[in-house]
Amino acid sequence: MRLRLKALIFAGFLLAGTCAAVGGESNVDKTTIRRPTLHQAAPTYKIEAGIDGEIYPVFANYASLMGQGERTFGVVAVTISNPGNSSLNQRITVNVPGWSDQEIQMAELAGGATRTLLFAPSFLPRFYRNKEITAATVRVSVTDLTGNTVYQSTVPVRLRSAQDMYWGRNFKYAQFIASWVTPHAPEVETVLAQAKNYTPDRRLPGYENWKSTSDQERETYIEAKAIFTALKKMGFSYVKSSSTLGGHMNVSERVRMPRVSLAQSSANCIDAAVTYASLFENLGMEPTVVIVPGHAYVGVRVAEGASEFLYIDAALTGRTTFETAVSSGKTGLARRDHDDITQVNIDQARSAGIFPMP
Repeated sequence: MRLRLKALIFAGFLLAGTCAAVGGESNVDKTTIRRPTLHQAAPTYKIEAGIDGEIYPVFANYASLMGQGERTFGVVAVTISNPGNSSLNQRITVNVPGWSDQEIQMAELAGGATRTLLFAPSFLPRFYRNKEITAATVRVSVTDLTGNTVYQSTVPVRLRSAQDMYWGRNFKYAQFIASWVTPHAPEVETVLAQAKNYTPDRRLPGYENWKSTSDQERETYIEAKAIFTALKKMGFSYVKSSSTLGGHMNVSERVRMPRVSLAQSSANCIDAAVTYASLFENLGMEPTVVIVPGHAYVGVRVAEGASEFLYIDAALTGRTTFETAVSSGKTGLARRDHDDITQVNIDQARSAGIFPMP
């Protein structure tokens, strides 16, 4: 089956320049502590946090894994404007008390210059265990080189659940669903330990590149069917449960982590897709998550280096046969216009620095 899959516009997420916080405008504070002197106008400060003041763990994790000089967006952006003639050297610290470590950056600005610093402090484990939207505060402090405080402010934010995915319009940020693909979760290992019992030789070798492409394709089908069978035997089946709270109701969704889906034996279509993708990635295979309006499928490359994928309607797990789930995946995608299909190749997402959620 040939599919023309829409290219994912990942670059659109990488905000630059003065609009550097994730998303658009947020809470802004320009209060300064020192008054301007006769000789030097005081600098001003603008703070932007999250997407409209809401911080999503999936984006915070991605940004925190990037070096300060490599970031193209941050959890918090601090813009400093130096209206005076003299140069400015300052030390800026940002943290979310009770939720993150403190990040420190140095800013040097010539007279008349404006600069935006992107902050992504490392969040504590409780942030990634958070199951519901909760209030928090971003704290920003600025000192000069002698240690005197020249500006400080707090900005209220809302922390989203670690299972909240922000898709954006037209699934613009779909590539970040790769953070839900967690191949090393113990629950994933447990499923694979069961799945090997449903193969003829009790093996799940993934790709074996010494085999021909056709032989690898047959083996991929056998292994995928074994995983489907193991999940079915474990009672894994469809439960929708995708609603979330907070802003962005039309462009965000609750997505279960695979460990949660497997513990509850419940998954909707996107939950099931990331669970299967986790199982395939664990075996060293190349999974893909395919998103269409109102539904999601999972695919796995049929052989190392092959262009074809085996697509599965994973939401049918536990309710039908593997053959029917494969047929549903194939025909379901064939009916779609190519502009309605967004494919997230997990291997490509890893290359872009999108790793599993902590």
